[in-house]
Amino acid sequence: MAWTTLVGLILGFGAVLVSNMIEGGSPASLVNLPGAVIVFGGTFGVAFVAFSPKITLNLPKIILQIFKQKLANPVKIIDLLIELADKARRQGLLSLEEDEEKLVDPFLKRAIQLVVDGTDPETVRQLLEIDTRRMTQRHLESSAILDAMGGYAPTMGIIGTVMGLVNVLGKLGEDPAGLGESIATAFLATLYGVGSANLLWLPLGSKLKQGNSEELLLRQLMTEGVLSIQAGDNPRVVRSKLEAYLPPRVRGAVGQGTGEAAHD
Repeated sequence: MAWTTLVGLILGFGAVLVSNMIEGGSPASLVNLPGAVIVFGGTFGVAFVAFSPKITLNLPKIILQIFKQKLANPVKIIDLLIELADKARRQGLLSLEEDEEKLVDPFLKRAIQLVVDGTDPETVRQLLEIDTRRMTQRHLESSAILDAMGGYAPTMGIIGTVMGLVNVLGKLGEDPAGLGESIATAFLATLYGVGSANLLWLPLGSKLKQGNSEELLLRQLMTEGVLSIQAGDNPRVVRSKLEAYLPPRVRGAVGQGTGEAAHD
């Protein structure tokens, strides 16, 4: 997911620069420091007003998380759960304790630990579902601020342009020859606002929501698999249950791996 995000941003901003150069402009012609200050400073300022400091100050971490996010392969997770189900039927649930330390995913590790500790199945489900709901809430709060900034940025761009035009018209009698260039510079604030909204904030917010949907599905799959293991279901039954979470085109891949991706 990280590399596609980076490639997308490079292509988006690159297309703007290349288009400008094709029309005879240069990268330097797109530089307007006052406009950048108004758009980006104003957007962050309004975000501080609209959201709690905890969410706003966490924005750099949120953006970094989007680039670093890497979810486990659901097919390999299913393979792993089938292995654990087979082991639990042959050697008992306590035998899974030795596998617990090898699990990389903290959610799956916690789920197996609850089962090994003999926690009631309904309690296991409730605890895992609460954990999943809190994760979704955190992700939606993070995507909400990015979506909001995508709405604020174009407005801040218009404010910057209006301020620039006011200054240009106020000096109209001083330098009529430079009027065109001054107006063009003023409109760069609008470009910054619309560009940052549609090339940065809104796509990153969508990416975070997509990642949340994928991780939510993965956690539901893990929860169902762990509860099936705890119930002593046959590995074939576990496989049938979990394959339902996959698109039909990839269900045949289950059983081809060994679940190594979910281990160290």
